[in-house]
Amino acid sequence: MQKLLNEIKKEIKPEKNVEKEVDLFIKKISKEIRKRKITAKAVTGGSISKGTFLKYDYDVDIFVKFGLKYKKKDISKMLGKILKDFNPVLVHGSRDYYQIKQDFNFEVVPVLDVKKPEQAENVTDMSPMHSVWMKKNIKKLADDIRLAKHFCKANNLYGAESYIRGFSGHVLDILVIYYKGFVNLLRNSQKWRKDQVVDFYNYHKGMAHFNINKSKLSPLVVVDPIDSGRNAAAALNSKKIDEFKKLAKQFLKTPSKKFFEKKKVTIENLKKKAGKGKLLVFNVGAKKGKQDVVGAKLFRSLEYIKRHLVENEFDVSNYGWDWDKKTKALFYFILKNEKLSKNKIWKGPPIDKKEHVVKFKKIYKDNYSKNKVIYARTKRKYNMAEKLILDIAKTEFVSKKIKKIEKMPL
Repeated sequence: MQKLLNEIKKEIKPEKNVEKEVDLFIKKISKEIRKRKITAKAVTGGSISKGTFLKYDYDVDIFVKFGLKYKKKDISKMLGKILKDFNPVLVHGSRDYYQIKQDFNFEVVPVLDVKKPEQAENVTDMSPMHSVWMKKNIKKLADDIRLAKHFCKANNLYGAESYIRGFSGHVLDILVIYYKGFVNLLRNSQKWRKDQVVDFYNYHKGMAHFNINKSKLSPLVVVDPIDSGRNAAAALNSKKIDEFKKLAKQFLKTPSKKFFEKKKVTIENLKKKAGKGKLLVFNVGAKKGKQDVVGAKLFRSLEYIKRHLVENEFDVSNYGWDWDKKTKALFYFILKNEKLSKNKIWKGPPIDKKEHVVKFKKIYKDNYSKNKVIYARTKRKYNMAEKLILDIAKTEFVSKKIKKIEKMPL
């Protein structure tokens, strides 16, 4: 296994000239800051500042740290003026930031130059502090963090965006450091129970679920080592955790490079995934808009359809989606059985419970007794999954979020 992992480490480690190019870009921003006599400093953020940058990753975070004297100012607007000659694209968020496309995709984020969490006005203000924490604790684990990120990216488990709900880079940093390595993380994931807590400094003494805001709890709680009241994994959902654990188990049993290779979503691959199950695939038209907004709409539509399938008693063994980040998307559902019986059977009380039987018969007119128990039949609204999916797609909730949906021939 170690030989395989060493090979992958070499493949994903970036060239040193990458840092030189990023440093050059920072110098250009710094020049604009000085020109305007603003008390601010441009620094690298994210994986490049932590030394965990992936070779093929062209997204680079830059933080512009504004002095605390600008606490009451609109630092997003100030940053926009600093960047005006770089053709920035404004991105709305909890605090607006900017995207600049050059050789790399730069995300330039305005933050306050805070020294402790309580000074922060926005969660992004603490991001540079995460980099400092990482540098203190990373030791010789940079390559292992790269492996964890590469593993998650290859298997669509990476990203805290609302349309992904996966593992963020920050969460993977903490997990790899906490478990002292990539392989140890995989092994320990097999022990994760429901509501597992990872508390690096044991801030909460086993009481994290009581101390952290309930709206921010998730199936895996990762206490932020910089801000003990924050769950760094608040966006992570159970589906991504279950997939991570399943893939980790498979890799540990039979290590292979395929676990680090991005798999295209094709009909052929989906058929293999479905096995004996019934596969339904739909072409979905995405509406125009900002990537995170459009992605969130697609994701919510998929989840809404899946929930209605389950509520109508279709056994969904797997489901998912793919998106070209533009206008074309694909939804798929793997069902134990695409067709249900036309009638649903309701079990009632034993026939000797006469008072309850009378009430049951008032509710269900089509009833009968069997083995001294009363039963009823009601006609299902849907006994074909395809019909349900296409009807749900016409509802206001879904139709406002997607352009169209049509079944793909298999």
